[in-house]
Amino acid sequence: MTADFHYEHLGQDGAARTGLVHTGRGAIRTPAFMPVGTAGTVKAMYMGQVRELGADIVLGNTYHLMVRPGAERVAELGGLHKFSTWSGPMLTDSGGFQVMSLAKLRKLDERGVTFQSHIDGSKHALTPERSMEIQALLGSDIQMQLDECVRLPASDSEVERAMLLSLRWAERSLKAFDARPGRACFGIVQGGTVAALRAESARQLAALPFGGIAIGGLAVGEPQADMLAAIETVEPHLPAGKPRYLMGVGTPDDIVEAVRRGVDMFDCVMPTRAGRHGQAFTRFGKVNLRNARHAADPRPIDEASDCPAARDYSRAYLHHLVKSDEILGMMLLTWVNLSYYQTLMAGLRSAIAARRLDDFVAETKAGWAAGLGE
Repeated sequence: MTADFHYEHLGQDGAARTGLVHTGRGAIRTPAFMPVGTAGTVKAMYMGQVRELGADIVLGNTYHLMVRPGAERVAELGGLHKFSTWSGPMLTDSGGFQVMSLAKLRKLDERGVTFQSHIDGSKHALTPERSMEIQALLGSDIQMQLDECVRLPASDSEVERAMLLSLRWAERSLKAFDARPGRACFGIVQGGTVAALRAESARQLAALPFGGIAIGGLAVGEPQADMLAAIETVEPHLPAGKPRYLMGVGTPDDIVEAVRRGVDMFDCVMPTRAGRHGQAFTRFGKVNLRNARHAADPRPIDEASDCPAARDYSRAYLHHLVKSDEILGMMLLTWVNLSYYQTLMAGLRSAIAARRLDDFVAETKAGWAAGLGE
């Protein structure tokens, strides 16, 4: 897109890749997991903590920041980076996911989407052009085209309609994108679980001058096998010299399997949301700190972890915090989860570079299977 935004390929093991996405605010090591900062904050975390855990990039959301506090206000205050104190690269979603998640509060036509705010009922129009404008006001380094995400299962005709609309919106998004040094606009592949539609969407987007290509409309109700099949359908049509981003995914197992199929970038609310609800992700699988079995357990979640929240606090104390609805419990478990996700990504990068990904995946899954008990 611009002279200094580009993907640098560093290594490969099968279809899995490791590399660097160069932006004006620094490089993103891939495979990368982007913590979700929907409203300008990664919930229950300081931005400094997020950086220290190894995240190179975070995600913000166009719709949520549009309705509160407003993109123009964020711009007046110096942009989302200054507003949130995050100095590294930032990606903003276009609002397309809310086309699905807020279906009862929106009207959609060829021009775009009109939302009724979930906060105060006010109306907001979001077109491809306005989405690009909002993302530019926020100052994100990677802007996403506006698309229509369809909840699955859906009829083939409905999936095709949304895919074709998203392609038309892709062209309008590109035309409206203000290409500045170090920034890029990504297209989004749609098509549900219909292989022919996915392939057609990917082919048409690959022919356009996007800085990267995302795979959208997955992890929205379909089985994992269908999601992975969709990735396998799309991957051969994606440009090798551009980053690939699987939107809204997911569990550690989803991420590992998608990396094996050539995906570079991920985001998901799962680690932060799970932390706020008493669940921890660890190298030995998931731990539910709400369970009574942890009430008198003096052991930490993982005594070998580099994360103080996993290493220094007993399960008994974490159980107490969770059962008491203490904010500290939410903070500590979110810290545990984001730490584990970044550790997993670092392990995947190293394994790909050493061409031992299959061994790493086998060891990782064996650890999950061993379990720490729910």
